[in-house]
Amino acid sequence: MIFLLLINLFLPDTSFVQIPAGDYWVGAKGHALNPAREVHVDAYAIGATEVTNQQFAEFVAVTHYFTDAERLHNAMVFEPGLKEFRWLEDSTACWRYPNGVSRGGIDDKMQHPVTTISYNDVQAYCEWAKVRLPSFEEWEIASRAGARTTYFWGEDSRKISRYANIWNGHDHLEADNSDGYMYTAPVASFQPNRWGLYDMYGNVFEFCEGHLKEEKTVHARGGSWWCSQHSCHYFNSVDIGRVHRRASFSNQGFRVVRK
Repeated sequence: MIFLLLINLFLPDTSFVQIPAGDYWVGAKGHALNPAREVHVDAYAIGATEVTNQQFAEFVAVTHYFTDAERLHNAMVFEPGLKEFRWLEDSTACWRYPNGVSRGGIDDKMQHPVTTISYNDVQAYCEWAKVRLPSFEEWEIASRAGARTTYFWGEDSRKISRYANIWNGHDHLEADNSDGYMYTAPVASFQPNRWGLYDMYGNVFEFCEGHLKEEKTVHARGGSWWCSQHSCHYFNSVDIGRVHRRASFSNQGFRVVRK
């Protein structure tokens, strides 16, 4: 017990950050899915980090929940050597083995964000933990931290390495761990934005609530460890990704808002 308490003293801050009610600018001029506009939101508290393997394990231990990937055996994983935007279906992959059994489990990665989970799995966790996903606007406001630029520091994407775990290679044909991580990084491994929120860009795509126009798919934001300057490039405060509600990818996770 003493050992666990000592560990907790050195874990990153996973508390909630309070965002005040008010009018905020979101979107970007000319963006087809996310045009520039002013929105009003009520006050909310959003997680300083993404939900971790440890937190998800606690949920599973109590509820005995089985994820979509564990039941459907349809998870999509990645390994270096694949062409751009290509993934492998691995029947062994699930949140315990995010990139498949052959690529190792999470025993030494409990402070990494949980991945290889579906939108349905996230909803089950949120119901148990009495939290919810952020809306598109809540996520974006938190990611911008008061800025109106593409990134919370401005427009220069080359500064991303200070704040986000992304893929730094030119392509995905060879492994890239130049920032210390080829896949996910422990939460809060990089610098936060000025509101104290970590990994708003990179590490894992984060599910959000809401639909765009007539679309009925699930959406996610912020990019992931797979995204690079040459592929995906969704590690910003503007773009919005799409994913099937039962799909499970090893670069997909979430953060929550307290009810």
